[in-house]
Amino acid sequence: MKKIEQGALFLQRHLALFKCPICGEAFREVVGYQLVCQLDHSFDLSRKGTLFMITHKVKSEYDSPEMWQARRKMLTLGLFDPIIAAINEAMPVEEKLNILDIGSGEGTPPAKLKKLRAGIEDTLVGVDISKSAVNLATSYQNDNFFCVADLAALPFADQSFDCITDIFSPAAYHEFKRVLRPHGKIYKIVPNSGYLKELRALLYNEESAHRTYDNSAVLSLFAKNFPDYQKQDIKYTFEFSETDFSSLLMMTPLNWGASQQTKQNVLETPLKQITVDVSLLTAAKQ
Repeated sequence: MKKIEQGALFLQRHLALFKCPICGEAFREVVGYQLVCQLDHSFDLSRKGTLFMITHKVKSEYDSPEMWQARRKMLTLGLFDPIIAAINEAMPVEEKLNILDIGSGEGTPPAKLKKLRAGIEDTLVGVDISKSAVNLATSYQNDNFFCVADLAALPFADQSFDCITDIFSPAAYHEFKRVLRPHGKIYKIVPNSGYLKELRALLYNEESAHRTYDNSAVLSLFAKNFPDYQKQDIKYTFEFSETDFSSLLMMTPLNWGASQQTKQNVLETPLKQITVDVSLLTAAKQ
């Protein structure tokens, strides 16, 4: 089955999950490869079986095919596997869920999560603002669905998801709460001060603001929205070959503030391991 046919089939089966980002009405039907709302606004599936559901002009610094390919390589090697395993362990066991993955990127984390939950038949939808990322994510499509959407204006019906997963993505908690069902869960991964610390040390001197990271503002905002949240620290060292170091460097926004000369110098002395230091924040909608 072609990807566009897979996308149309998913929409037909899960039409109630979506709402029109133009008028806010429910979608009425899928006509061929077109999603049509109650007021006749329509969205066409791409050949890759995705929907572009942003109604305003966007410019994303993350819309680089090379960066997403580099990220795909490192995540396929297992860079985030312990993180994904922790999210899986925090989820209800053997309970079929509607899962919304925020900032799904090139699709590896939600696809690996779905694999860990094999046999449960969850419905998984991934959203990202990057068209390049979503196009790459369709290699994991099968019975999943990926679309280009703005997390601050999610094209989904109220109370349509059992849980939200969010690895390093920004948050629009008013929207997250809107699309979550009562008592629905959010699983958010935030970096801690030790995240990729070896790379920070190579790219920036001690006077640079990029040398360190403080997540207190992120934690404070989460606590404000979900006062009864739980926090689980996850810290490990990930080893890789020298030839994969360039992919690690390219996949992370950490390199954006460094000069080209600095990045070239760093590539000449590649790392063989990196520290992953994050926290899993888990909370339920009240």
